[in-house]
Amino acid sequence: MSIGEMLAATVPMARTLDLQFLETTPERAVVSLPDQADYHNHVGGPHAGAMFTLGESASGAIVLAAFGDQLARAVPLAVSAEIAYKKLAMGPVTATATLGRPAAEVVAELDEGVRPEFPVSIAIRREDGAVTGEMTVVWTLRPNG
Repeated sequence: MSIGEMLAATVPMARTLDLQFLETTPERAVVSLPDQADYHNHVGGPHAGAMFTLGESASGAIVLAAFGDQLARAVPLAVSAEIAYKKLAMGPVTATATLGRPAAEVVAELDEGVRPEFPVSIAIRREDGAVTGEMTVVWTLRPNG
């Protein structure tokens, strides 16, 4: 099962919005939100909540790709999130997530007994490439037990 399939199976909101996981690697995750009238706002574009979920889902996908081998000893949790809506989003939108710290550095902190925190940056774009939103989600790996 791919990371996208796993997230769609375990995160009801990802299924509800019909998020499409296009790329999921430890370096980058790309997730799209199709244009769906049921999730439009008052101006006919994707609702801010749908775009937030898109960005958060992309961040979760890269976290699982980068740290999936740590799941036996730690659970990834979002600590905080911040989003800025830059331009009007119309039609389908795509979120691209990147890690803000090297994965090896995060794992080294976990190895030292520190509960690491690390940012994931997300750019949300329209089909024409214009950035409609920027988001940062800070994650942690909480040790099990």
